[in-house]
Amino acid sequence: MTARSGGPAAVRPVTGEAGWRIWAGIDAGETHHHCVAIDESGRRLLSRRVANDEPELLQLLADVLDVGDEVTWGIDLADGGAALVIAVLLNHGQPVLYISGRAVHRASEGYRGEGKTDAKDAAVIADQARVRRDLHPLRAGDETVIDLKILTGRRADLVSDRTRIVNRLRAQLTGIFPGLERALDLTNTGPLTLLTGYQTPAGLRRIGAKRLETWRRNRKVQRADQLAATALLAAEQQHTSLPGEKLTAQLVHTLAKEVMDLNQQVAKVDKLIEARFREHRDFEVITSMPGLGVILGAEFLAATGGDMALFGTPDRLAGFGGVAPAPRDSGKISGNLRRPQRYNRRLQRVFYISALFNIRHSEEFRRYYDRKRAEGKRHTQAVLALARRRVNVLWALLRDGRCYELTPPTTLAA
Repeated sequence: MTARSGGPAAVRPVTGEAGWRIWAGIDAGETHHHCVAIDESGRRLLSRRVANDEPELLQLLADVLDVGDEVTWGIDLADGGAALVIAVLLNHGQPVLYISGRAVHRASEGYRGEGKTDAKDAAVIADQARVRRDLHPLRAGDETVIDLKILTGRRADLVSDRTRIVNRLRAQLTGIFPGLERALDLTNTGPLTLLTGYQTPAGLRRIGAKRLETWRRNRKVQRADQLAATALLAAEQQHTSLPGEKLTAQLVHTLAKEVMDLNQQVAKVDKLIEARFREHRDFEVITSMPGLGVILGAEFLAATGGDMALFGTPDRLAGFGGVAPAPRDSGKISGNLRRPQRYNRRLQRVFYISALFNIRHSEEFRRYYDRKRAEGKRHTQAVLALARRRVNVLWALLRDGRCYELTPPTTLAA
């Protein structure tokens, strides 16, 4: 089969010998990809720019297989715009290795020429796939894990939007009623409901304690009497009407309703996450780990893919999650450790938050944290040290398929 022209950067492929092994690198994009295939000496055999459409990707696959019998593919994206080409390759039994965009950028500095083009990046990816033995192979994803990745990503977006709007709400309320802003927890439904009806000191004083409490109870707000008393106390302490109060009050009303709407959306997504997570084979094992509830456990699966065999050891999982310190030794200096720069931020958040939960609710983990603090570690370092220890525990649980127990089971003598 003869390759089609890929534009000015295309190179006519060279027909390979039987059993010839080659490496193909793909610089992935949203609308187009660039593929470069090389042989074991690094000689470029094919260079092609293809659209991110299935017919062109299938043609590219056929042309690369015409060049060599055994192909190893490398790619710099694991999802998003690369999802289709990865699926096409995996569905045809092709081995695909993942190399991050940052790794490609750093590796390209060691290649000739300072220019950056898609063709050069694809060639670097192909060569890195040829010489490196530590790249992660991509596999067909578990449908449950893929769904959890989508749902947890959606949840993260909603939470981010909610945080942004809450901050804007606080800023607006501070501009007209700072005492009420300090007194209310604007992440709870009760205070938000209050702000959909009353936003100014004068408005709260006019309604009075009894009517305000009744208004709150009719909207099924918990501890309506306590919240009403707090709001009225703040209103009695401010009798000055600030400039722009009327318009700002309208904005506060709108923002409070937006936050309440986002709270409802987050709650719906949480239910979907739990329902999907329960279908996974490791649900009971993961959620048995103290501090890893439904949401954090689902985020753990979404970040790791759920297959611990891909990491090989708990050390690699800890490194991927950013809880294993990286050595920075030079010359006579040894034992110099620092926080890693390359890791999965979402997975580190899972490990870190679950460790914080254990410090507050588990005497065993609290003692470990206190011991690290006594050794001179800062709070963050001590929490990360605990998180690192917990990675080993979680790894063992997933490996053995058993749930967490405070006292591990003893092995009976034969």
